[in-house]
Amino acid sequence: MSAGVVSGGARVGRPASAAIVGGYFALALGCWVAAGVALVAAARPLALGGVAEPRVLLAVHLVALGFLPPAVAGGALHILPTLLRTDACRWRAAAALPLLCAGPALAAGIARHLEPLLWPAASVEAAGVALVAWEVLALALRAPGDRMLLTSRVGVALSALHAVAALVVGGVLAAREWRPVVGIPHERVIAIHLHLAIVGWLTLLLLTVGRTLGPMLALAPAAPRRRLPVEELVLVAGLWLLLAGLGAGVRSAETAGGLLALVALVRFAAIIARVAREQRVAAPEAPLVHVGAGLVFLAQAAVLGLGMTLGLAVTPRRLTAYVVALLIGWAAGATVGHVGKLLSLAAWTWWPPGPRPKQAELYPRRLWTGEAVAFAVGVELVVDGALAGSPVPVAAGAALVLVSAAVAAVAAALTLRAGRPALRPRPA
Repeated sequence: MSAGVVSGGARVGRPASAAIVGGYFALALGCWVAAGVALVAAARPLALGGVAEPRVLLAVHLVALGFLPPAVAGGALHILPTLLRTDACRWRAAAALPLLCAGPALAAGIARHLEPLLWPAASVEAAGVALVAWEVLALALRAPGDRMLLTSRVGVALSALHAVAALVVGGVLAAREWRPVVGIPHERVIAIHLHLAIVGWLTLLLLTVGRTLGPMLALAPAAPRRRLPVEELVLVAGLWLLLAGLGAGVRSAETAGGLLALVALVRFAAIIARVAREQRVAAPEAPLVHVGAGLVFLAQAAVLGLGMTLGLAVTPRRLTAYVVALLIGWAAGATVGHVGKLLSLAAWTWWPPGPRPKQAELYPRRLWTGEAVAFAVGVELVVDGALAGSPVPVAAGAALVLVSAAVAAVAAALTLRAGRPALRPRPA
C-alpha cells in the first residue's frame, strides 16, 4: 500500500518522504555520536557533580539541542500523519531540517558562553523548532473529526506547545545568565526549563504516541480504546503543578505535581508491560528494550527528585544523577530506540512500485538490540558512578554509551544503504 492512499475505505495520512525522514535521523545520529564523545570527555566532572562545568554542559546540550530535536522531528513526520490520518506538509518538513543543523553550534555556544556563536545559532535553531512545532500542530488541527484517530490530537498539540515553551524559557535563561527571572532564582528556572522539555514535550509525546506505536511495533494487541486522553491530561496537570511549585519555591506543590505526573506514567508503564508479555515478534526489539530501560531510569529519577523535595539533601551528585537518568536514560534512550525501526519503516513505506523487500530485511535487529543493551548498562554505570562520586564507573559507562551510539550510526547506515531505492526523488 502506498503512502496516502485508501485501504479498505479508510484514508491513511501521507508521511514525509523517506529522504526527509532519513535526513533528520542522519543529523540526529551524528549529534548522538558527538554527544557520546563529549560524555566520555566529561566523565570526571560528571563524577564530581560538576553540572555547570563546560564539558558537562556541552554533552548535555548536544543531547538536548543536537540529537533530540531532529530525532523527534523525523519520527513525528513519519508516524503522526498515519496516526492522525492527514498528510505532512512537504515544505515545512524540508525547510526545518537545515535549520536544526545549528544545534551543535548552539550547544557549544552555551557550554563555552560564546556570545557571537550563541545568539545566531539560537535564532536558527529556534526557527527550525518553530517550523516543526507548526507542522505538528497543523497535523493535529487538520486531523479529521469524523474518523477514529490512532492517537490523541490534544496530546500531540500540547506536546508541540510545550516544546516551544521550553525553547522560550531556554532563551530567557541565556539572556539573563545567572540573574533571577521574574524573581525566580536561576537554578529553579533551569529546573522549569528541563521539565518543560523532558516532561512537557518528550514524555507527553512518547505517552501520547507510544500507547499505539508500542503495540504496533511489537505486533501486540492494541491498547484499549478510550473516550478521553486521560493520561495525557493528568500528566500535563501534574507537570504544571510541579512547575508552579518550582517557580514559587513551594515543595508541597512540587511533590504533589511529581506524584500526579507519575500516576499517568504508571498507567503508560502498564501498557508497555502488557506489550512485552503479548508481543508476537521473535525477540524483544530495540524500541521495547529502550522504553523498558527508560522507564527504569525514569523511576530512578522520580525517586531522586521526590526524595529531594521531601527533605533529602540536594547535592551536586544527586542533581547530576537525576539529570542523566531523566535526560539521557529516559528521553534520549526512548527516542534513539525508535530511530532504526522508524527509518526502516519509512524506507519500506516509500519503496517504489514493484517488488519490495520485507521490512525486517531493512532493519538490522541484532545490531539495534545490542545497541540498546550497551546503552542501558552504560547509563546505569554513569548514574551510579555519579551518585558515588566515582570517576571509574562513570568513565566506563560513558564509553559504553559512545559504543552504543556508534553501533546505532552503523545500523542506520545499513538501513539507508539497503533502502536506497526509497530515497530517490519521486514525482508528486
